[in-house]
Amino acid sequence: MNGTAAGAALRMGIVAGEPSGDRLGAALIEALRARVPALECFGVAGPKMAAAGCEAWARAEELAVMGLFEVIPHLPRLLRVRRELVARMRAHPPDVYVGVDFKEFNLSVARKLKASGIRTVQYVSPQVWAWRQGRVKTMARAVDLVLCLLPFEPALYASHGVRAVFVGHPLADQIPLEIDRAAARRALLIDADATLIALLPGSRVDEVQRLGADFAGAAAWIAAQRPGVQFIAPMATAAVRQVFERQVAAILPRIRLTNGAAREALSACNAAIVASGTATLEALLLQRPMVVAYKLSAATAFLVRRLRLVKAPFMAQPNLLAGRALVPEFFQEQVTAATLGQALLGELDDPARQMLLAEEFRRIHLELRRGGAARAASAILECAGWAA
Repeated sequence: MNGTAAGAALRMGIVAGEPSGDRLGAALIEALRARVPALECFGVAGPKMAAAGCEAWARAEELAVMGLFEVIPHLPRLLRVRRELVARMRAHPPDVYVGVDFKEFNLSVARKLKASGIRTVQYVSPQVWAWRQGRVKTMARAVDLVLCLLPFEPALYASHGVRAVFVGHPLADQIPLEIDRAAARRALLIDADATLIALLPGSRVDEVQRLGADFAGAAAWIAAQRPGVQFIAPMATAAVRQVFERQVAAILPRIRLTNGAAREALSACNAAIVASGTATLEALLLQRPMVVAYKLSAATAFLVRRLRLVKAPFMAQPNLLAGRALVPEFFQEQVTAATLGQALLGELDDPARQMLLAEEFRRIHLELRRGGAARAASAILECAGWAA
């Protein structure tokens, strides 16, 4: 199955289920191909992975669902995709299977494939430090290797015999340490002196359905206090844009929506309101003050609280990485237009705090800047028993 000869093909099954995973997967594919030019990869891919040469058996956006109860209406489709994926990979086994983030789906696939003798890797650790810590004990049955993006994660696996490696975060490599904000504003046709707020309500439709009205409401609250402030909202997908457009139209129509361009919007803005997730890390790396919001369905939030599933003191990645409340974060009923708006203006009006944030954000950036995609590629090749 494995190969060492020059020109031999490495066959990799790979699955991503959301835009952030698509970006990670694309960077990984490119790093692997630099080592093994005859790379063959196939599975569930987003547009960036497809552009990097991954054969898409299904589209990543078909899988993008979050929450405990929110997934129920989508179960038949998700189970069908999983069943077909496992069958195809068992019929023609890859040298290695890599699940990129999207933990519940990928770990269930990995468990079945590992039982069939296929090497399996989870790229992006489940948030075992935050909730459902018992998952660490079961991951050894699913994966041979966990590739961690955050430096504190491998220690959590060591005591359970699960091999885990900190590879750094590819975003920290992709984003320069010095940001050209003037160039970003020119690209977006934003006046150099304008006060610009970026709104990032999420990359999934269900996420934006829960957060979008609060984000638009926060913009309206800020606009009432500061009439000259401008707003920009980069949309992850056309479906997300359609949802947010309706919310904006009913609350503050002058919010400018763009297709993609999240990095440009964050680079250009003075501060941002961001849904908890990878976008908060991107805002950190771009050294932008931010307010973070996280909202589940009422049923999921009730269950999480009732069973005390959440163990971490924070959900926002900047706070987790700093080990303290570095940026304001709000959960569930705390997320209101006024709360977000007030917190955002608090960040915007405190130059001394902005300097402190910039210093701390740069320190974290350097800690995560490890050549993440190349390190991940090396670890995967080793796991697959591949000498390249």
